[in-house]
Amino acid sequence: MNRGLEDYFKKVEESFKFLSERISEPPEVIITLGTGLSGLGKAVDVKEEFPYKEIPNFPVSTVETHEGKLLFGRLEGKRVAVLQGRFHYYEGYSAKELTFPLRVLTLFKPKLYIVSNAAGGLNLDFKAGDIMLIKDHINLIPDNPLRGPNNPAWGERFPDMSKAYSEDMREIFKKVAEELNERIVEGVYVAVPGPSLETPAETRFLRLIGGDAVGMSTVPEVIVAIHAGLKVLGVSVISNVNNPDDFKPILFSEVVAQSKKAEKRLEKLVRAFLKKLEL
Repeated sequence: MNRGLEDYFKKVEESFKFLSERISEPPEVIITLGTGLSGLGKAVDVKEEFPYKEIPNFPVSTVETHEGKLLFGRLEGKRVAVLQGRFHYYEGYSAKELTFPLRVLTLFKPKLYIVSNAAGGLNLDFKAGDIMLIKDHINLIPDNPLRGPNNPAWGERFPDMSKAYSEDMREIFKKVAEELNERIVEGVYVAVPGPSLETPAETRFLRLIGGDAVGMSTVPEVIVAIHAGLKVLGVSVISNVNNPDDFKPILFSEVVAQSKKAEKRLEKLVRAFLKKLEL
């Protein structure tokens, strides 16, 4: 094993020790809040709060829409750890580095990982503001958080990704959406490196290979969650939909604005989902 990975394993354990000595109860659900969706953290009955910069070895987000705080507490009766802000490959982090906070939290042995993001729509049946349940993904980020020697205490060498997004969790979420009269779509999420947005030709290609939505996050975290044995529920807010034959400019400010518009709807759905959930 190379020295860098030995240091990585030690740093994860060091961060876990720091948090475990300071929280009142371990989480059973981990939630990552993406672009424009950090407001859900306000609904948590917070017991402990840690800015990322105060946690040993944690990276620090360089994206202004990501708050950079880790919350522990209760949400709808469930013990949760909420990551307000994430890290991205395009910020210069490796897949191992950007998934570091999640890897630390998996050592608490939670049951479920809920991950959200803002994504561009590729499916022309979608519309801006739709909430998409992720049913599968395509990873075009040229890195994998499991690359290098495996730590068998954390998970098996070759994790099965055939059902990465839990069918059971999706069914519960869809029932909740029906009860709340909320429109939900399902689709395949494509992860790209970024930070440049897609050209018309790239959009056409991503549709051709089976993508329904495209973004620059989520997949590395899901790989780590599956490696650690967690169930996964993935949700994308569709910020815009572009027809490659009638392409419109994509503004990041519009992505954030659409995410903000969907924030209350998504919060309501996640809270109702957690309330119905039996772990």
